[in-house]
Amino acid sequence: MAPSYVAGVDSSTQATKVLVVDPSDGTVVREARRPHPEGTEVDPRAWWDALAGALGEVGTDDVAAIGVAGQQHGMVLLDADGQPVRDALLWNDTRSAPDARALIDELGGAEAWAEAVGTVPVASITATKLRWTSRAEPEVAERAQSVMLPHDWLTWRLAGSPDGATTDRGDASGTGYWSTVTGEYRPDLLEMAFGRGLDVPRVASPGEVVGRTPDGLAISAGTGDNAGAALAIGPGPGEVVISIGTSGTVFTGHDRPTTDASGLVAGFADARGGYLPLIATLNAARVLGVGAGLLGVEFEEFDELALGAAPGADGLVLLPYLDGERTPDRPDAQGRYVGLTTANATRENLARATVEGMLCGLADGVDALLAQGVPARRALLIGGGSRSRAVATLAPEVLGLPVEVLAPQEYVALGAARQAAWALQGEEPGWTVARESTRDVTDTSISEQVRARYADVRDGRAR
Repeated sequence: MAPSYVAGVDSSTQATKVLVVDPSDGTVVREARRPHPEGTEVDPRAWWDALAGALGEVGTDDVAAIGVAGQQHGMVLLDADGQPVRDALLWNDTRSAPDARALIDELGGAEAWAEAVGTVPVASITATKLRWTSRAEPEVAERAQSVMLPHDWLTWRLAGSPDGATTDRGDASGTGYWSTVTGEYRPDLLEMAFGRGLDVPRVASPGEVVGRTPDGLAISAGTGDNAGAALAIGPGPGEVVISIGTSGTVFTGHDRPTTDASGLVAGFADARGGYLPLIATLNAARVLGVGAGLLGVEFEEFDELALGAAPGADGLVLLPYLDGERTPDRPDAQGRYVGLTTANATRENLARATVEGMLCGLADGVDALLAQGVPARRALLIGGGSRSRAVATLAPEVLGLPVEVLAPQEYVALGAARQAAWALQGEEPGWTVARESTRDVTDTSISEQVRARYADVRDGRAR
């Protein structure tokens, strides 16, 4: 039988997930998962071992094409023989925070960076990790010949003996040395970061076949994880995807690059040829877990408690910056409940304030997109936190937007499979994803009141 399926890979921070998908309608027919080592620096060969194991489990005899979406920003430095010169530094490694500040100053400020590449450097951005390596490990830096991102490296390895490495514009836009403004690499910024030039992957087009595996599978360009999820979901005009995982992201497709000098909105590209303005919060679903833990209940009972309180939790507010925060940029901030009195000190109010505080943090991200001229008329919820009944119920009132909860799915891997089908068939598939439930805004005053009180706490006006 001729191969009839495609495979999509999500090589995330925690694990490799592989979906085997029917390219005609996007139905998942098989899947597998392999864990990754913990930590903020990892030998990239561990990702390869996980990918090989997951592919072996699902089988590829009936697979015709494969695509890889990977965690963004990770720095994979290779020598002249294509071997890693050190463990990859991941997006969540913060040791390069001082280097981010130095790079901002050297180019003339945050606005100069936003106008140059669309994004202001923070510790997650690849360019800052290059600067850290050249400064802290000069002997390692001296051996480096090329730099790739995690998905680039895996795509390159899949091809066996490729002529050259490739990336895509979605993942390249998170490096700090590829510009969404010009659509080209900025070798001057790479040299500013590293002290000299490095070989970088060619940026492939969205539907391109960039190579073949030794057993004949077509390989698509691949992309970064957020661009992969966006490719799977395909948000329409004015639809904003809100991913409520351990951390949170708010993103959508856009028809032009954004250049936010505040640094709140990362001006990424997408995997279709457009743009993907995105904000990230450090605190999302984990906030719900902390609230449930404080109350000593399971998530189902936590939801019941939160839904048993009135909007605004009788004046009790949670500032959800449990591990500092990225949006707004407050790395040393702490979470706190504000406004606790004998009158409102109930389990229900504490649960409600926890959910509302987490949602207000994500609503700040929606506001940041709006400030960049990105329309937001509807929110699409994904991620583990979206399975909370309290979150799904309260989100429209806090966000002030109609909300649709999407069906549970490995959206990053599904986006990679969609891209593989695109490369195989020569055109993007017309799949759609299931939208489980829809909730409209029933009282616009709730968002105004809850968010005003939250803003007073966030900005230090509340007593």
